[in-house]
Parts: sequence; structure tokens; C-alpha cells
Amino acid sequence: MTKAVPRFAGHYQPRLPGELGFYDLTHVDTLRRQAALARCYGIAGFCFHHYWFGGRRLLEQPIELLLSNPGIDMPFCINWANENWTRRWDGYDKSILMAQQHSPEDDIAFARSLEPFFRDPRYIRVNGRPLLMLYRPGILPDAAATVARWRTHFTMAGLGDPYITMAQAFGDGDCAKYGMDAATGFPPFWTGGTKVQSLDLYDPKYSGEVFSYESMAAQTIASYARNSRVFPGVCPSWDNEARKPGKGTCFTGSTPDVYGRWLGAACQAAMQAFPSDERLVFVNAWNEWAEGAYLEPDRHFGYAYLAQTARVLSRLAPVTPVQAAPAQPLPAALAPAAAPRLSARRRARRLARRMLNRMATVAEDIAWTLRNR
Repeated sequence: MTKAVPRFAGHYQPRLPGELGFYDLTHVDTLRRQAALARCYGIAGFCFHHYWFGGRRLLEQPIELLLSNPGIDMPFCINWANENWTRRWDGYDKSILMAQQHSPEDDIAFARSLEPFFRDPRYIRVNGRPLLMLYRPGILPDAAATVARWRTHFTMAGLGDPYITMAQAFGDGDCAKYGMDAATGFPPFWTGGTKVQSLDLYDPKYSGEVFSYESMAAQTIASYARNSRVFPGVCPSWDNEARKPGKGTCFTGSTPDVYGRWLGAACQAAMQAFPSDERLVFVNAWNEWAEGAYLEPDRHFGYAYLAQTARVLSRLAPVTPVQAAPAQPLPAALAPAAAPRLSARRRARRLARRMLNRMATVAEDIAWTLRNR
């Protein structure tokens, strides 16, 4: 993160962390702090990218820590990132670090490996069915057959028929052809956005692509009406300059206000299109710092994006779903961050935490100003 520099006027780089600092995800205390922070602002759960390569797992320690620490109160689910792991983080066939080897036998081995997660009471369920996401079904030899094998395996294992969804990305968003239950919005990999034509460059050798964040938000919101069986997706911002110095893709112009309006539209779309437990909205992401996609507090915006998230959720009102006649109550997954009944002790602790957060943000702002004079 620290190596990233601004390439043009208005380019927000480097992106540096706020309250959580530069943390180590192999420490359980880090996960505890993230879970507590997420709950405070209304985040209903985490979707972990899961890296499985023919029986070998990578970057598995965070979710294993969560599994081995039942006291961490955070619902979770899994998204199998089933593409090649490459040096460029693009999933293609160049500079491969770890290749995928898909087979019917591997489908079953993968399903067996998920059983401990599905048995955890914190695992997210939709109408009682464990929620499993597959990142790129289109690159499997026969994704529909894989999905069928999973359904059979988990049902026979006593875990029920999983609720299987896919990422709406790479020009692929039709869950029906794979026998899945839904797709999940994964911006910016669907509608894109309007390319910014005029830039005041600091680096004349800059060859990256720059798009308007607000246009991406508007185009994605417009797509909700055309989507069928898609959980709306939102991203707070996106810029992978840190991974591809001088050659990255940037969506410029993100502000907490624009993000908040996008999130509000996504929530309303989910409430209109789905009943009950299926009213889900995914945010990309909680902590994809190297892609500039994160809700965690940073040194520039502080807690503004998290505050907007809580504000949007607290203002939601139940609406009549398009596909169901009676109005449905607001589900727990989209409930406001504040519980309706809090003890005096919890109210005092929450107030103190907010005051400390504000003080920390002000201190960071002052330090940042002095450092850059």
C-alpha cells in the first residue's frame, strides 16, 4: 500500500489505514477487532474468499481462526475463488503461481472440506440452507454437474441443500444455466463505468485506465431493474494502483455520500425483488486494500463509509416485494446497527466508543495535515 503514489490530480493514493493500522490477519485479536467494528456499523456478516487448489488451501488462517474461536460473534460464508492464482492477481493463464485442476473427484473433496464450516452455527443460511458462492462457474468443465454433486453430497451429509450463488462478473450472470439459486453483484466487474477522458497527469508515463465512480454507481443501479435473481452488489471505491503501479484501473470520485446513495438503492432493490432471508446486499469489500475497495477506516475518510452504511440501514423501511404479495418485515440481515433494546451499560460503552473513535479521527487528521505541510 505504501508504495502507491497519485498519478493524476484527484487520484487518492496512497491509501493508508486508520484505526486498525497495518494488521496481521493471522492474529485472532485482529479478527475480533474487525468483527466488533463491523457489528457496530450494521454489517451482517463476512464473505471470505476461499482458496482451494485440488486439496491445497492458501490464505486459510483467518477463517480457520474464526472457526476455532466460537466466541467471535460474526456470521460468515464462503466464496470459492476457483480461478488460477497468478502473480498479477487476474486469474488468467500467465504468471501462474498455483493452477486449478478441476475434476469430479475434486468437487467431492472440496465439499467434504466445507463440512466443518457448514456445521458452525454462525455460518450464514438462506431459509435454513448454507450459503455458498462460486466465483467463476464458467471456467469449470461442467459447472452444472459440479453444483449437482455438491447438492447431493451436502444433503446426504445431513447439511441440507445449499443455497448456491455465483459472482455476476466476467460477462457471466445467468445462474439458471448452472442450476444455481442466484447471482451476486460484484462491482466493478459488470457494468463498468464511463471512462474519464481528460486527466491532469502528474506522471506522463501513466498508462492506467480511469473511470468515473459515480457513473459506475448509476449504471449499476439502473441494471437492478433488468437483473433476475441477483443480489445487488456495491463497492465503496476501487483502485488497484498498489498492485499495478502506473498501469492499474481506477474508479475516481468516490465519496461517502455517493456510496451511501448507491447502497440505499441496492437495499431497496433487494427488498423489492426478494422475500425474507433472500434480501441480501454484498459490499466489495471489507478490506481489499490493494484494490482500494474497503469499508475499514482509513486516514483520509476515517469512519465516513462505515457511518454511511449504518445510516442507510437505519433508514430502511419495509416495502412490498415484487414477487410476493404481502409486505415483508425488515429481516435481521438488513436491520439497523443499533439494537432496539440496550442495557444502560451497553449504551454507555457504545457512546464512549463513538467518542473515542471521533477523537482518534480528529487526531489522525491533525497528524496528517502537519505531516504534509
